[in-house]
Amino acid sequence: MLLQILVPFLLAGLGTICAGMLLEVVQSWDVFQEITELFILVPAVLGMKGNLEMTLASRLSTAVNAEKMESTREKWMLIMGNLALKQLQATVLGLLASLMATVLGWMAEGQMPLHHIMLLCSASVSTTFFASLLQGIIMVGVILGSMRMGINPDNVATPMAASFGDLITLALLACFSQWFFSLIELYPYVLYLVDMLFICLIPLWVVISSKHPASQLLLRTGWEPIITAMVISSIGGLILDKAVSDPNLAGIIVYAPVINGIGGNLVSIQASRISTNLHLNYSHKEVPEDRKGCFSPCHTFFGSGANHRCAQVLLLLVIPGQIVFLHAIHLLKGGHTLPSALFTGAFLSASLIQVFCLLCIADCMVHFLWRQGKDPDSYSIPYLTALGDLLGTVLLSLAFVLLWYFGDSGIV
Repeated sequence: MLLQILVPFLLAGLGTICAGMLLEVVQSWDVFQEITELFILVPAVLGMKGNLEMTLASRLSTAVNAEKMESTREKWMLIMGNLALKQLQATVLGLLASLMATVLGWMAEGQMPLHHIMLLCSASVSTTFFASLLQGIIMVGVILGSMRMGINPDNVATPMAASFGDLITLALLACFSQWFFSLIELYPYVLYLVDMLFICLIPLWVVISSKHPASQLLLRTGWEPIITAMVISSIGGLILDKAVSDPNLAGIIVYAPVINGIGGNLVSIQASRISTNLHLNYSHKEVPEDRKGCFSPCHTFFGSGANHRCAQVLLLLVIPGQIVFLHAIHLLKGGHTLPSALFTGAFLSASLIQVFCLLCIADCMVHFLWRQGKDPDSYSIPYLTALGDLLGTVLLSLAFVLLWYFGDSGIV
């Protein structure tokens, strides 16, 4: 289990590091300087991997373990239905995320020009559509490869879904935003055409996704968790927007994707494993005896089951993993400095608290959703990754406030 988790975990960490470095570069681009609401959009758009990619990975992993993909026809119907559903959700969430960023930006600034709103909509929906399409195809390849190699997809699929998802999504957001920004004065109609094109494709995705019973069910019932998760991530984005604009918290932008991404990756593994265990061993609304009473963190980390050991392994990965990622960031910045002891302690504490809370919440949430008759594969991961974004951003901001208070630059 540790070996299967470790490689995707390190790849996911490398992906979040690259995303953080890219975000530090693009924050000085004209479009990010002019339309600061894009920073509100960043966690919501990056959170799409939790809303869409990781839920797809979790659903397909459960289908593999439950032997629902043995028939070639059934396998491809399930895959095509899920991919079409994901494109529909990506389009709708992209539009909603841009509107949420618009509302929060207007509440913070008191004004929002129309051309800024159109740029946010066009950049958001273009990014979510193409990122979702590319990552969905990669995800299906990972699941099918895991089947052939005899690897449990629950251990590798969700972190692989996230490995370079942040980097791909952020690169697309930056490029689309800058491109649309260059067109906004001379060719503003292009932004309206882009939005209309993606809206016109919505009926096609509805027709395709309704062909398979599983995706047809999600077409009707799967909107609540992903929309709620998008709202939660957007609140984290508002906090990030304020932190980036504060000169006392300089440097926070590099570390935000790392702490948020790693927390989401680790908790998604645990949620996917618990969900698969419930699907295989319990009927709907039936939970293990030790989950029928009051929740306790002891239930999450101590016991005889494989999921208890997995929670321990995931928590133990946080400190060594984040130390590696911290030093990797400083090496990529030139390698002439090291993170200070205070910064290292504050960052590791924030990461540890975040993952500990998320694992406890995951254990409680997955069993609660199952007891309510809801599929945890589709409901739990969006909530957990969004809570990871919000919790990670808040804790990281507090860590940087602590550094500012003690006059620590974060490096030696």
